[in-house]
Amino acid sequence: MDLDKINRPAPNQRDGKSHKQCLFRTLAPDFRTSMAGELVLELGMLALSLLALIKGSDWFVDAAEKIGLSLGISPFIIGVTIIAFGTSLPELASGIAAVLNGSSEIVTGVVVGSNITNILLVLGLVAAYGKVIKMDYDIMDVDMPLLVASAFFLWLCLQDYVLSLTEAILFVVALVIFLVNTLTSGDKVKNLNIKAGWKDYLLLVVGGVLVSFGADFTVEAIGNISNSFEIDQDIIAQTLLALGTSLPEIVVSITAARKGKAALAVGNVLGSNIFNTYAVMAIPSFFGPLVIPEGTLHFTLPVMLVATLVFALMTIGGRITKWEGFMLLIFYVYFFQHALQTALH
Repeated sequence: MDLDKINRPAPNQRDGKSHKQCLFRTLAPDFRTSMAGELVLELGMLALSLLALIKGSDWFVDAAEKIGLSLGISPFIIGVTIIAFGTSLPELASGIAAVLNGSSEIVTGVVVGSNITNILLVLGLVAAYGKVIKMDYDIMDVDMPLLVASAFFLWLCLQDYVLSLTEAILFVVALVIFLVNTLTSGDKVKNLNIKAGWKDYLLLVVGGVLVSFGADFTVEAIGNISNSFEIDQDIIAQTLLALGTSLPEIVVSITAARKGKAALAVGNVLGSNIFNTYAVMAIPSFFGPLVIPEGTLHFTLPVMLVATLVFALMTIGGRITKWEGFMLLIFYVYFFQHALQTALH
């Protein structure tokens, strides 16, 4: 690798330098002279940015849920709106920040990468840990067909390497249909007597601020790593960013498996992937045109389609075994190493 390119600034940075990069160089000028030091500091920045993004999302969702309950909104409605939005909030915030910072190829990478990670890694870990996941209801009735349809709809819309305004609007309409279907099916839970205090409103604001800054720093960290080590930004988004934003789902799903509620992970993955495909793909496109990388269309998107179909086939019998979970994990290892191999070449 040409060492002259190690400290080359990202094209979207003002005056050729990032204020975050200048801060790191001031704190550790000697350490950054080596490639290893460069990588450690950039990964450290990415990790801290993801931490702020994820923690801010947690605070925002928790506060919004409690405030909603205090206002008399049904917990069922909160579950399919605020919680569904919250699980995709890190990806959505990163996508909007990426478009505004001129790195829109990150959007497709994080959407497709997160969907793959949710199915292969999150569901694979839960199935392997929980031995057998038994479905509490028939998701093949409506929910699973909607998930499969969303995956193929995304694939069809990106065949020309463009997500048009019309297609983005159709994505939002499809999301509304999914939410309406969820709201009108199932039992509603009666409202609880919960009051929200000033701390909840403060957490809502602080969480929103952390999400905003975390997303901005995350996108910049991806740009720095991509620029310094000549790795495509969409590959970093498909792997490191997708893995980082999926960590909350991993923790929640494993915890549910420990409590004998592993089936909750299936609903979490299903709802999160539909929301990712429709909301996280469409909303950032309203802020600017999206760049669709060729590698995403030729490899990553087909992997997402296959993973979605495998997910659907596994749930036909109403259960997912631990051996199927191990198979999903093997597929994820293959996907991750293929992405890294592509990046190194």
